This record gives sequence, structure tokens and C-alpha cells, in this order.
Amino acid sequence: MSTETLGPLHGIRVLDLGTMIAGPVAATLLGDFGADVIKVEQPQGGDPIRQNGAQFEGEGLWWNVEGRNKRSVTLNLRASEGQDILRKMVTHADVLVENFRPGTMARWGLDYERLRAVNPKLIMLSISGYGQTGPYAPRAAYDRIGLAFSGLLHVTGQGDGPPLRPGTAVADYQSALMGAFAVLIALYHRDAKEGTGQHIDTSLYESVFRFTDIMVTAFDKLGVARKRQGNMHFAAAPGDHFETNDGRYLVLTVSSNSVFQRLCDAMQRSDLIQDPRFATHIQRWNNIREINSIVAEWIRSAPVTTIIELLEKHGLAFSLVYSAAEIVEDPQYAARGSIATVDHPRIGRLIMPAPHPKLGGTPAPPLRPAPALGADTCPLLAELGYTQSSIDDLRQRGVV
Repeated sequence: MSTETLGPLHGIRVLDLGTMIAGPVAATLLGDFGADVIKVEQPQGGDPIRQNGAQFEGEGLWWNVEGRNKRSVTLNLRASEGQDILRKMVTHADVLVENFRPGTMARWGLDYERLRAVNPKLIMLSISGYGQTGPYAPRAAYDRIGLAFSGLLHVTGQGDGPPLRPGTAVADYQSALMGAFAVLIALYHRDAKEGTGQHIDTSLYESVFRFTDIMVTAFDKLGVARKRQGNMHFAAAPGDHFETNDGRYLVLTVSSNSVFQRLCDAMQRSDLIQDPRFATHIQRWNNIREINSIVAEWIRSAPVTTIIELLEKHGLAFSLVYSAAEIVEDPQYAARGSIATVDHPRIGRLIMPAPHPKLGGTPAPPLRPAPALGADTCPLLAELGYTQSSIDDLRQRGVV
């Protein structure tokens, strides 16, 4: 088979021990590009994401998005025999992903030092709330806790209201992205630089904190503590989520004088260029409410199609705030193949975000549906030398 069929990560085996989002999604990102991802789940119930969120005919939709391109093995890691089986699996693995609370893997005898003794080339990715070290390492943490501790929640929301969480699990997904990125760095070091395996330690809060731009830098050098300002941002003046005349919202931001000139041309308001309140970006930011009010009035004054035509004509960056209904109907999503289709053997066609990014020479292979719990236990144990009778015995005793 060609690389285009198999994917650029074909030949890399990943053991996904994670639960819910951050760890498993890191493995999903690798699986999207051809890695052989083996999902290791508890025999009873499996990963909680199977039951979490929206269900269709008994199938968890969240699981079916993030469980794609994986094989499922059930294994009781709390049992010594289950731990022995995992060590055998590690001998054939390149990467192990886990997002348990720090110390859990060590209690099971599956910490990195002991697994490295089995396979010195193993790369182990550990994702936790606060990392493997530091005074808060033992604390439990989830997505929203990572958002809070990173400082992001403090600056999200209206100035006169409470902090607001984003509409998706941002800390989990950013940690998954950073984790997958780290795994690729470690694989490159191991395979292209003749290195060894290594342990990767990343956390929810640090994955979000890395994307807080100059928040702490400005505080340190200028004593400026950023506060919640709703939809306003110092790099966008004018800038807001402006209501359209049909009740939707349009995002428009202007960050330079030349772009402001084009906006004024689109609005047919050349007088604004001469207004000392709006002559420079700093002056526009100092008068942000006034300039936003003027732009808001213009956007509400005409049909959305007219406003969009004018914004496009003058080369301005903008977007309507899209709902799921608008996403699935939009020609840009269709043209780019941004939405993938998976044929599920029991519930039929499912649409979901396609693999990303797009690689011109080594694209992602076709998606495979998420597996049923334990669907691949027998063949994978057979690979390790277990007979059918021994597998049946392990299953009867709750090991698999």
C-alpha cells in the first residue's frame, strides 16, 4: 500500500491508556495520520467518554469522534495479570499515552522507569492537571480547572460579570495538541537523531498558559493586570461581535491604520479618518466604545449580504458567527473537506471534523469508525502468544 493509503505515521504503535479527552485525543491525532492506536480500556464500561454526552441509539457520539482510527482492548490495569499483559504490549509499542493523576501508574508498577526497562525506546506521554512535579501535582484537575489556573478564565467574559468558560473543552484539546506535538518531537529525536525513548510531562494549565500571549509579560514589566473586557481586545480597534439586522453576529476587527482606511471606504465615512479620536490605533483604542458604536450602527443599517459584499470588496477580515447548522451548509467547509464522513456499522453515517492539518504529500488516510468495547482483545492477545482458552480464562476472571 502507498503512504497516501496508510498515512505518514504508519508503523508507529501507540498504546492509549487515557480516559475522556486530553490523553485519548492526543492518541487520536496520531491515529488520524496512520499510527496504529490501541485503546486500552477497563473491562467494565470502558472509557467514560463512551457514555458521556449526546447518545444516538445507545452510541456515544463524543466517543465516536475521538475513538476513531483505534483498536480496543479491555484490560484491568489494577490486576497484576493485567499489568503483566500491558508490559508485554509495551515491548511492541513506540508510544504510551496516559492522563491519570500523577502516581497512579507507579502504584500499578507501570511508571516510566519500569516500562523503559522493558522497552528503552518507549516514548511515554503523561498529561495531568498540574504536571508530574510541584506542590500541586497530586491534585485532581479537569478542563475547567486548567482554564482557571492558567489565567485564561480571568480574562474571559464581560467586565461586569463572572468569568465565562469557552463552549468546548479548550484545555483538554490544547493539551492533546501539545501532547501529540511533543510525541512527534520525541519520535524525531529517537529515530532521526539516534536517540532513546523519553518521558513527556505536560499539563492542562501549561498548555493553555502558553497561549496567553503577553498577559504575564505586561504585568511584570508594566504592572498591567489584564481584566475581562468582553469581546474587546487591545489589538482590535474597532473590534467586536456586531449584531446584524437579521439578529446574527458578525466578527470584525481592525488592527492597523491601513485597514481602518479600507473600513472607512466601505462605510463611506472618510470623515472618520480626519477625526482626532480615531487617527491612530492607540487613539481608536482609547475611544473604543465610540468607534465600535459607529461601526455597529453601520452593520445594522443594511442587509447582511450587502455588508458582506462591501467588506469583501474592500479586503477586510470578517466572519459571521457560525452555528453547527451553518457549518454543515457552508461551501468553504465542503470545498476543503473540513467535515469527514464515517460509516458506522450499527448507526450508519456520522459526520465529524476531518483530520487536520492537510499535508500535500502525505495526507491522512481514510477514517475508520470507533471500535466497540474490547473488539480487538482476542487478536491482540493472540499476537502476544495467548491461546483462546487462556484468553477465555482471563475474561472469566475479569482481567480482560
